Amino acid sequence: MVLAISTNTWFFAAASAVSVAAFVGLILVPAVGSYGRWSEKMAAGFLSLFIFGTLVTMGVLAGIYYVLVTQDITGIFPWTSG
Repeated sequence: MVLAISTNTWFFAAASAVSVAAFVGLILVPAVGSYGRWSEKMAAGFLSLFIFGTLVTMGVLAGIYYVLVTQDITGIFPWTSG
């Protein structure tokens, strides 16, 4: 059985993986490494993940709002004819 996965799906998956890796490497690891006690490390990790979730939620809501208001996303890209 062959799964037909579109190119856009692969691009979104790759972008998600790069974003999560950048978050972990550039924000989560230094935040957790800045503290000595395990309770402080847990708090820093939780707050970092909370902020990450908030930013992702805001981005998704902004995208949904844009699509619902304009009813069209073809004008976003300059190379589309629309």
